[in-house]
Amino acid sequence: MARPEKTAAVAEIVDSFNESAGAVLTEYRGLTVKQLQDLRRSLGENANYAVVKNTLAKIAATEVGIEGFDDLLNGPTAIAFINGDVVEAAKGLRDFAKANPALVIKGGVLDGKPLDASEIAKLADLESREVLLGKLAGGMLATLSQAVYLLNAPLAQVARLAGALEAKAQEDPSILAGGAGTPAAPAAEDAPAEEAPSSEEAAEPEATDESADQAAESTDA
Repeated sequence: MARPEKTAAVAEIVDSFNESAGAVLTEYRGLTVKQLQDLRRSLGENANYAVVKNTLAKIAATEVGIEGFDDLLNGPTAIAFINGDVVEAAKGLRDFAKANPALVIKGGVLDGKPLDASEIAKLADLESREVLLGKLAGGMLATLSQAVYLLNAPLAQVARLAGALEAKAQEDPSILAGGAGTPAAPAAEDAPAEEAPSSEEAAEPEATDESADQAAESTDA
């Protein structure tokens, strides 16, 4: 490849990295042209699936500051640059790989952080960002400040947090229900209210010792 063409190709990959929320590296050896077309259609607007040269991808990754890609860039490589929902893109790749084992998910990067294949799989298993973060905040966090930190955490941390939640849930299944493993104490019953005096009782004045003596004198007379 001539140098101007090589420079342009690297610049295109750099732009794809910079403009996307993340990227998933795959090996497509054995897939037909039609299968690759089907994969692109299945990803829709969530990702742009592009075949790349390993040497150019390494240069582009270095330019944008991504580390840990060198070991993944071997064999025929295609990168899914994620433009839409990260979880939906991960699900699409996972489902296609199940139906077409020739597609191998090798790893990726999200929010600038490298992920291995198992972490990409965890992303694909998420219900939704809101539900997952709600469970994590309710089951694993103790303070509001920690919850706020989690709810603002980059998506790259979500897969790791999902793994921590999964391990914690094996020890204590109540975590997934939003509990902390200890049943809450039953609420105390409301104490019965004091009986209010009837209107007649309230209107009748209480007799004093003086009025009682006067009544007795009147009777003697």
